[in-house]
Amino acid sequence: MSSPSTTGIQLKTRRPLVGEVVELISSMRFAIALLAMIAIAAVVGTVMKQGEASTSYINQFGPFWYEVFRKIGLYTVYSAWWFLLLMAVLVLSTSLCIVRNAPKMLKDMRSWRENVREQSLLNFHHKMQWRSPLARTALAQQSAARLADAGYQVKLVEKDHGTLVAAKQGAANKFGYIFAHSAIVVICLGAVMDSDVPIRLQEWFLGKTPFNGSGLISQVPQASRLSTSNPTFRGNTMIPEGQTSNTAVLTRPDGVLIQELPFTISLKKFTIDFYSTGMPKLFASDVEVRENESGKITKGTIEVNKPLIVNGVAIYQSSFEDGGSKLKLTGFPMVGAINNRFDIAGEVNGTTPMGDAYTVEWSGFRPFNVENIAPTDDARAVKKGVSLADELDKHTGSAGKNAVNKDLKNIGPSVSYKLRDKTGQAREFNNYMQPVTIDGATVFLAGMRANPSDNFSYLRIPADDGHSVNEWMRLRAALQNADLRAAAAQRYAQRAMPQAASNDALRVQLQAAAEKGLTIFAGDDKMAGFAAVAKFLEKMPEEALKKNADVFMRILNASLWDLWQIARIKDGLPAVVEDEQHARFLNLAINALSDAFFYGAPVYLQLDDFTHVQASVFQVTRSPGKSVVYLGCLFLVLGVFAMFYIRERRLWIWIKDDAAGSEALMAMSTQRKTLDFEREFEVLKEKLPQSAA
Repeated sequence: MSSPSTTGIQLKTRRPLVGEVVELISSMRFAIALLAMIAIAAVVGTVMKQGEASTSYINQFGPFWYEVFRKIGLYTVYSAWWFLLLMAVLVLSTSLCIVRNAPKMLKDMRSWRENVREQSLLNFHHKMQWRSPLARTALAQQSAARLADAGYQVKLVEKDHGTLVAAKQGAANKFGYIFAHSAIVVICLGAVMDSDVPIRLQEWFLGKTPFNGSGLISQVPQASRLSTSNPTFRGNTMIPEGQTSNTAVLTRPDGVLIQELPFTISLKKFTIDFYSTGMPKLFASDVEVRENESGKITKGTIEVNKPLIVNGVAIYQSSFEDGGSKLKLTGFPMVGAINNRFDIAGEVNGTTPMGDAYTVEWSGFRPFNVENIAPTDDARAVKKGVSLADELDKHTGSAGKNAVNKDLKNIGPSVSYKLRDKTGQAREFNNYMQPVTIDGATVFLAGMRANPSDNFSYLRIPADDGHSVNEWMRLRAALQNADLRAAAAQRYAQRAMPQAASNDALRVQLQAAAEKGLTIFAGDDKMAGFAAVAKFLEKMPEEALKKNADVFMRILNASLWDLWQIARIKDGLPAVVEDEQHARFLNLAINALSDAFFYGAPVYLQLDDFTHVQASVFQVTRSPGKSVVYLGCLFLVLGVFAMFYIRERRLWIWIKDDAAGSEALMAMSTQRKTLDFEREFEVLKEKLPQSAA
């Protein structure tokens, strides 16, 4: 039996799987897909704020989507595992492209492509033929000289029955591909060197864990500290004037890490200058940096965008904060019939116990506040939910937006604090030290907000004749005193019906109405002020509501005047003169008493004196990848320049003997056909056929 013949059958072998994978990863379509995914991730990282506190994301997205986005890593896109994986695959893909194509390109750059045939040159689009009386050798040398004069590299190659003149120019164009692709790899490597990948590796393999508690930096455990040998970091350190720091705080999604610095920074002096709008114009820090190992001291002034660099670690001026200003305040009760003021002191960023029920957390102090205080349409005190910032923006814009405005005014120092009770609940307050004239009324601004994301709502407490809150506080306490309310009602009834005994019954009715009105306005734990009055009046028949409401408010205002006078007499002070000025004060005081129900604090703290302490916030960075990124940028510039401004041209002249001398065939090619190439071809067409003189 004869075996079957395989003659004429071509066997196709399948490429190895590894080769196919390498080709796919190093292909252009794969690189474009990677770049598209990285671009989408960059858009997400730009739109969504990165590195915010967890509570901020929970408030924005809710608990469910917060957890989903957290697991995906959208809150730290640029350090998420999948983003780093994309970058690693991009580096691998680009590196494979370079490995596969760079040797071929370098070889082609050195090549003269001298194996071209005469018939092939006839198929070129840009070609020309001519005859010359010169001999073949002479014409070849003449053509080579003219091409060299035009900037070409030339090589003469002897062929069978002819001579080939091979010329090239702009072969360095291929360096553009190599440099551009190498730039991607180098920049990515430099970015990884400066990213938090080294810190993540320490968390994964060296047991470093972020610290999410509170307390002093010196009390943070070793597991949450990074050594001075950490290759890269970017953290912040706050230093009050006259103090030092040798650590920086690195913010992590679930806490902080403490970076030990290789030196100690001493802040000798902090300087700040302001524009007329209150915006900082210049702030700088005079520092001394003492290196831990050598003890060498470096002095310098750090300004914005002018860092001090010590042993490869850059110290930038980031911002400034309060460094622990000393505060002296007077406390006024805001509940009950007590009007006993008390002294209290504190330090910014510290706490002060206030009795057994509350603790004051001093959160901030500003020595001056430049605001645009212009007349508004609302002559009343700020109501619940309406902030001073909203008022300013609504009517005239903030000071920062309106650099030239006659209404800009420094309204003096302010203090911010939180009042926390035993259950941990707290409200934040922002009180101004000096009275402010708003809408023609001189008032003290007392801000309050229940949530950090809310604007402050301001209570306007009218200033009395002594430019203090004493009279308003006296009236507030008297309003909560049932005996004084009864006495005020009696005084009002006597003033309203001063004589005629026949009016006794009416006088009793007026007294009862006045006392009831004061009691309703004083309110209880659930409601007070005008809200309580409105609820009471709603019970009246609609036809009698308007008339009774007007009478009720007249009696209330008049009896509050008497309540104020009785409170002054009780404290050994004479009654005030009943004039327009004091009537306006009482009107503002009544509005403030009504709004005080929403203030939500047992005390009002009035700033009396302070000792301001500034603190400078520095960003301390070690970025070894910076030089690598700069090198990558240089490669990118060279690559783009080579690809767009260097044009590769190849030219061949095939010369063979002819009966009258020699015959030449010239052909020219380029990767990109441009107008410059067409002009150059026309110039060579005119120049090459010319005979030597």
